This record gives sequence, structure tokens and C-alpha cells, in this order.
Amino acid sequence: MNRVTYFLALETSCDETAAAVFTDELQVLSSVVASQTDLHARFGGVVPEIASRAHLRSLLPVVDDALTRANIGLKDIGCVAVHNTPGLVGALLVGVSAAKALAFGLGIPLIAVNHVASHIFACRLAAGRDIFPCVGLVVSGGHTALFRCDAALSMELLGGTRDDAAGEAFDKVAAILGLGFPGGPAVEREAAAGNPKAHDFPRSFIDDGRLEFSFSGLKTAVMYACHGQDVKRAAPPGPGQKRADLAASFQSAVVDVLAMKCKQALRKTGLTRLAVGGGVSANKLLRAALEAMCKKEGAELFIPPLSLCTDNAAMAALAVEKWKLGEFAPDDLDAEPNWL
Repeated sequence: MNRVTYFLALETSCDETAAAVFTDELQVLSSVVASQTDLHARFGGVVPEIASRAHLRSLLPVVDDALTRANIGLKDIGCVAVHNTPGLVGALLVGVSAAKALAFGLGIPLIAVNHVASHIFACRLAAGRDIFPCVGLVVSGGHTALFRCDAALSMELLGGTRDDAAGEAFDKVAAILGLGFPGGPAVEREAAAGNPKAHDFPRSFIDDGRLEFSFSGLKTAVMYACHGQDVKRAAPPGPGQKRADLAASFQSAVVDVLAMKCKQALRKTGLTRLAVGGGVSANKLLRAALEAMCKKEGAELFIPPLSLCTDNAAMAALAVEKWKLGEFAPDDLDAEPNWL
């Protein structure tokens, strides 16, 4: 009888402190996330130094909670996994340092996992079956990029954003409209009462065959539609139809671009599977648009449940693929803030 190997995974790439326990059979036994939203809300975005300090306070309690929920102890862990790239360097260092210490102290292997690749693997985890090869879209606060994914550990960049990521644009537009942080859920809530056709906002590159994105111009268009030319003196609009229409029109523009670029990627690669991960993939309008597009294209859509869309450590189960190949991290593993 084969013995099950338990993995402990850590995630501290941005503003979520997370730990998870899973097995070499991809069974997730626990997934714990400590959010820092309240700490960053008054600044309208993530403050790296605050994030790093919060990780220091939260990581060990989160690990302890994950182990307790999985009903195992540290002595039972056979491998430690950690997201070491990409992300905020100070935040990443907290997780990487803790993972290295745990692996060394327990005398077990350490595996470094790419946070972006993990977002795609979350689709595999949720599906419970193989999803590769596929086109992968990672759409989050820090990344908007399309990949050709021939296997879990084989990702070729097809195209990314030239400026703001989609999630970053949501945060900035939420700030313009006075909706608070995080911007994605705030804009989506406001857009529910708005008219998505009230403003004809730009959809950059939508008719361009290149698999690239740009959301900075869209954000600027929202700002001028909201305040006119005198933006320096303007205050955010109050509740009402104007604000709701701006939110709905902005959201519609982002969704249109993402859906079109996914369609173009499917046609260019000839692949018939689309896997979507990252915090923005929790957006209901985006999920519906991608579902409709894939149905028309005869493609299969994989989007994980909301708990696996935002940053978490369970998606680091990608480490199991590396573990099978014996791809362990060196003792001097470091945080790598930039990847793409």
C-alpha cells in the first residue's frame, strides 16, 4: 500500500496570507486565507510595507490553522511548497523564508511554485481531471496575460498587458468613482444598477490580431467622463445613476476585450479548452461572457470556484507535478518579484 504524501503550501505574494494542506493525489485537506483588505482599504490599494508586516504577523497562525483543519501535524508533512514568483518582493520573502526554514527543520523537500502558473492549475484542481493542453488566461490585479499551456508545467506566453492589468484598472476606476477597495467587487456591485451602453468607452486592441491588452486608456476615459477636463478639483460622484452607468460601461468594456482576446487565442492556437484564473475571473459578467463565447466556439471552459480565483495556497498544488519529477528547490531559493 502506497503511503500518502502531505504537502504544506504557503502563499504571501501580495495581500493575502494563505496556507493549505493537500496530498500527492491532489486532495485539498485545508485552505486558509487571512485577508488584509481592511489594512489597505484607506489607502485605496496595497501598500507593500504594510503587506509584508501583516504577513509576518499572520503566517504562523494561518499555518497552524491549516494543519489543524487537515487534522495532521508538522511531523506528517512530506514536502513544503511556496509561491516564490511573481509578486511584491518583501511579501514574497516572508513566505519563502518561512518555507525554507520549515523544509530545513523538518528535513523534507522544498518546491518553488510560480504564482501565475498556479492560477491556471486552480482550474485543473477544480475540474478534478486533466485540462491540458489549453489556452490559459490569468486576469488579476497584477497580471493580465494569455498562455498556451501544453501541460501543467509548460506555459508559453501568447501576450500580455502593455500597462495596467485588468484588476489594477478596476481598482483605479473604483477610486475615481469613490467606491473603495478592493475595486473589482465594488465596481461589480455598482454596475448592477447601471446601463452598460451609457458610455462608449474604448476597447483597446479589440480588432487587432495581436494578443495584447491595454486598460490605461480606458481608465482615463472613465475619469474624463466622470469629471470632465478639470479632474484635479473634482470629487468622486455620489450614489446615483451616473455612477452606476460609469461602472457598468467600464466593466462592459473590460469584459468585451477579455472575451475577444480569448476567442482570438483559441482560434490562433487551434486549442479547444480555455482555463481562466485570477481574482478578476470571479466577476459574474466575465464568467457569463466567456461561457457564451466558448459555447459559440465549441470550446470547453474551465473557471474555478470563487475560493480558488483569488489568491490562495491550495492552487500551489501545482507543486505535486514538480514533486513527481523531482524538481526540488535549492537551499538558496530566493523571491523573484518579476516573472513576465
